[in-house]
Amino acid sequence: MTNDNQPATHPAAAVPDRLFDDAAAEARWRARFHAARVTLPDWAWQAPDRTVYASNASGVWEIYAWDRSTDTHRQVTDRPNGTLNATVAPDGDHIWWFNDTDGDEFGTWVREPFAGRPADEPPAPAVPGAKAGYPAGLDIGDTVVAAGVADDDGTTIYLSRDGAEAEVVYRSEHDGGVAALSFDETLLAISHSEHGDNRHPALRVLSVADGSVVAEKWDGEGKGLDAVAFSPVEGDQRLLVVHERRGREELLIWDVAEDTETELTFDLPGEVSAGWYTNGAALLVVHTHEARNTLHRYDIASGQLSTLDTQPGVIGSAHTRPDHTVEYSWSNAASPAAVRALHSDGSGRVLLEAPGEKAPESSPLVDAFVEYENGRVHALVARPADAPDGPLPTVFALHGGPHAADEDRFSAYRALWLDAGFAVVHVNYRGSTGYGSAWRDAIEGRPGLTELEDVAAVHEWAVSSGLANPAQCVVNGASWGGYLSLLALGTQPDLWAAGVAGVPVADYFAAYEDEMEPLRAFDRALFGGSPAEVPDRYTACSPLTYVDKVKVPVLVLAGENDPRCPIRQIDNYLDRLAAQGTTYEMYRYDAGHGSLVVAETIKQSVIEVHFAQRALGLR
Repeated sequence: MTNDNQPATHPAAAVPDRLFDDAAAEARWRARFHAARVTLPDWAWQAPDRTVYASNASGVWEIYAWDRSTDTHRQVTDRPNGTLNATVAPDGDHIWWFNDTDGDEFGTWVREPFAGRPADEPPAPAVPGAKAGYPAGLDIGDTVVAAGVADDDGTTIYLSRDGAEAEVVYRSEHDGGVAALSFDETLLAISHSEHGDNRHPALRVLSVADGSVVAEKWDGEGKGLDAVAFSPVEGDQRLLVVHERRGREELLIWDVAEDTETELTFDLPGEVSAGWYTNGAALLVVHTHEARNTLHRYDIASGQLSTLDTQPGVIGSAHTRPDHTVEYSWSNAASPAAVRALHSDGSGRVLLEAPGEKAPESSPLVDAFVEYENGRVHALVARPADAPDGPLPTVFALHGGPHAADEDRFSAYRALWLDAGFAVVHVNYRGSTGYGSAWRDAIEGRPGLTELEDVAAVHEWAVSSGLANPAQCVVNGASWGGYLSLLALGTQPDLWAAGVAGVPVADYFAAYEDEMEPLRAFDRALFGGSPAEVPDRYTACSPLTYVDKVKVPVLVLAGENDPRCPIRQIDNYLDRLAAQGTTYEMYRYDAGHGSLVVAETIKQSVIEVHFAQRALGLR
């Protein structure tokens, strides 16, 4: 067993050489992490055989080029902390990728030829004249590029024509970004929050020619609009938009030229998103309901909705090709991710496979619906395949976001906890997406504390149902989930035997001061103001407020370059734990809000499970 160097004030987390004495068990869990994965390839509009995707095949998530005409693959990026954001230009001649520093998310877009660049030449700046910052949307046309940049000054949107120096077309102190460029490159849709609420944005359409305002759309307080894309047909100025006018995410088509809109209603129980078929005559609809997805084709002229043949599980992303083939990524909790193609004749195939051995399968997730005074909480539950009868040590894995959701998707991380003998409970608490606007927005004004009421209700169910041993419950999460974990340890000290918090908000006042401006805007919308304006709310919802109530072992993991949950506010919390003599351990790593390096992900995962085992007396 080894220990990494840490600041003297923070005890270093133990890093075991192995978790299992059984060699086969040890190899199985590591194989799930090491198995190479690929994302759904993005393709060039005018050169459909030229595609780009991300993969961890090298041991680090990097960008790859795939020429389908020759079936050749090339690794595009090779950086110590990885690269994830990339696309391909419409003509297929260049690949664009976002160049930040050590995972800090702050940088610029660069580009290089699809076929590659000389080893001694750096990639070229993709938007000359644009300042560095956090990415706030990008859309690339034949002659026009729209790029958004966020920084402490707010939002700046640039237009570059024919590769010339970028011009500022929009600037605001409020959060916003590029939403969509029309296919004929005459209109630019932007998202903005000039009304003061970036959680429920409005839309504005600008003229590319002179930056003048062509149209506006805002549904009013508490109702957001998200532009998906303009129709992919020359001269067609219909914009596909997601709205929430009836309390859930639905679709409308806004004809900007005619200033008319058509709401699309489907006989589906959950929420929907969509993209265009390449002829503009139909939509590829992704339906989300109770943590799973289905795919559908919607014919706009006839209004007919048909269901496409996909297996039960989660569609990570999906798009169509010029021949109307649907390509999508898919997984469920038991089966590793796959990138598949579904042809118009109904036949299907695996589209792209990562090299090497596939990940071993894992246990399925089952649903639990917990009714209590605040509503019906959906949880996803897994038991170890060889678990004995009776209550088990249980990890309550709280997702990040908060506006996200745990889904029935494959996870090497979850599988490791199961292999270690823990039951796993995912809680889609209030604040989660996929359950309607009211559920998502219920945390406004009281974030953290609201979600933990739902977690406590699921905890009570897990214990009373015989799943969880009440003396061996671990609260665990990263990002917002890490924040909830620390807050739970202080506000629900009798429920938890240990806590694990990855890249958390720990001191909300210091976090607000140091975090990226788009997140400050999000916090102002969530809390109803800044810490200076509503200090009592931030105090009530900050883990630091309750640190003296923490009485069980705590593990915190944090990135040195994290712009979302910065390191100083985490140190503030750990200093308080140290001063009061609470048992805790700390692991720091040289990256940002998480890691794209497989070995680092494995290391952090084994640290977490090993810590929980020791805290619960299982080792």
